[in-house]
Amino acid sequence: MGSSPTGILAYGYALGGADGWNISEVDEYDGIDPTKITWYDEDNGDFTEQAEKQLLAASGLTETDWRVDGYFARKREAEASLGVEFYGHGYDGGPMYALVTKTITVEWGESKVLDLPALMAAPAEHGWDDKLAAALTVLGITPTQEKPGWLLCAYYG
Repeated sequence: MGSSPTGILAYGYALGGADGWNISEVDEYDGIDPTKITWYDEDNGDFTEQAEKQLLAASGLTETDWRVDGYFARKREAEASLGVEFYGHGYDGGPMYALVTKTITVEWGESKVLDLPALMAAPAEHGWDDKLAAALTVLGITPTQEKPGWLLCAYYG
């Protein structure tokens, strides 16, 4: 089975990842500095997994046992209330991440017509900047990107 590229248009912040992080809370090697992001433990899983747990806990979902009846429904509800997610791009061996509110993707050989005026109006209409700001506050991270915007990314996997 082969791999194919995916094009991604997403609204939010490009946070970086394998090739260096695009946040202020990094060490001298552009890696996550756990002294600045106290909830992060580099020996305890992926940054985005830990960040998602922080966001879900802040939304009120503190349970982590997926075997409890109704857990996945409660998790989906908490995720929807946040209005943000981490979206991976790059490639399998070098993932990069964005914190986003909206994604539009196209697969190899596919195309989509975009309504650019609607895309430009959507952040204000849906309060996306406020949702992103709230998530950044919970996570205690500061993107180097000045403000949220439309990101054009690619994934190859």
